[in-house]
Amino acid sequence: MEEVSVCKLCRLASYRSNAVAGEGRSNACIILVGEAPGANEDKEGRPFVGFAGRILDEALSNAGLDRSMLFITNVVKCRPPNNRRPRRDEIERCMDYLLRQISAIRPYIVCLLGATAHDTLIHNGRFKEHRGRFITMENRIYFTTYHPAAVAYNRALKRVFMNDIKMIAALASLLCTPYMGSIISIYDILYLRVDVYC
Repeated sequence: MEEVSVCKLCRLASYRSNAVAGEGRSNACIILVGEAPGANEDKEGRPFVGFAGRILDEALSNAGLDRSMLFITNVVKCRPPNNRRPRRDEIERCMDYLLRQISAIRPYIVCLLGATAHDTLIHNGRFKEHRGRFITMENRIYFTTYHPAAVAYNRALKRVFMNDIKMIAALASLLCTPYMGSIISIYDILYLRVDVYC
C-alpha cells in the first residue's frame, strides 16, 4: 500500500519517520494484527522488528510457522508518540487500510495481538473473554491472544502466548493444507475452541 507511506489522515503522520503498512504474503492464510509500530518499526518501516518482534518470531518458530507464511500488520500504520496507545479517532482514520488489507488477502484466520486489535475488530465481548478462543464472524475466523510486548513485560504470559500461537498453527494446518503443510499434531487440534457470532 504505497498510499500509506504518504498518508496524512491523522496527527500521527507528523510524528513518524516511516509508515508501516505491513509485510508478508499477498495470499496469506493467517494475518497477524498488532496495535501500532514502535520505535524500531518506525525506523525500519517494517512490523515487529524490535524486542516484541523477537518474541513473536520465537512463538512462530515454536509452532512451526515463520513470517513467510503470514501477513503482519497493525491497527494503525504510524507510531504514536512515546508509544502511547492509539486514540479512537486515529484508529478510525486508519481503519480503512486494515479492512482493505484483510479483504484483499482473504485470510482464513485473523489473529488479534492484544486488546487494541481485539477491540478494533471485535465489538461483541471483551478481550479477556475471547483470549485463546476462535470466533467466526462474517465468514472469517478471528483469534485473540496477548500482544508480544505484553509478554516482554510479563514473562508469566510467555507459555500462554506460545500455546495460543500453536493453536493458530493447528487450525491453519486443517484449513490451509497443502499450502501450510502438516505443521502440528492432531493432539493439539483436539484443544481448539470455536465460538460462532452472528
